[in-house]
Amino acid sequence: MNIKPIGFIHTPFHRLDNMPIQPVGARDVEGEVIVDEAYQDGLKDLEGFSHIYLIYFFHKADKTNLHVVPYLDTEERGVFATRSPLRPSHIGLSLVELIAVNGNRLTFRGVDMLDGTPLLDIKPYIPKFETGDSVRTGWMQSHSETIEKKRSDKRFV
Repeated sequence: MNIKPIGFIHTPFHRLDNMPIQPVGARDVEGEVIVDEAYQDGLKDLEGFSHIYLIYFFHKADKTNLHVVPYLDTEERGVFATRSPLRPSHIGLSLVELIAVNGNRLTFRGVDMLDGTPLLDIKPYIPKFETGDSVRTGWMQSHSETIEKKRSDKRFV
């Protein structure tokens, strides 16, 4: 398997300390994706979507743990029950608001990634494709009100 970046994400966050841990904690923070020009034609018609998924590589994650203590918890959890960057494949996913498409540049809101993050893929958010009835959020239920204010610390560095 050969997965390579299609571009890079640029954000105001140059250090892992004190950055938002999810897009909801950075609703008004803007970032930019620069897609490699070889893939620019693939951006055709993307501007019609209000939100997109950015799929990226946690390029600063240098270890893997099958159990982690998530930012919003004090209890150790299985990595696949979290959104920790310390997963085996170090792949991240963020649903962000698309502001503009200009050539090979995308401007978006909801930045929760580090500057220089390698972008692996872009997918449009289509609510009718997503299942939303009877959603359960596991251990996160009691912590949902604090997500917007929570910032990263050194636990995943």
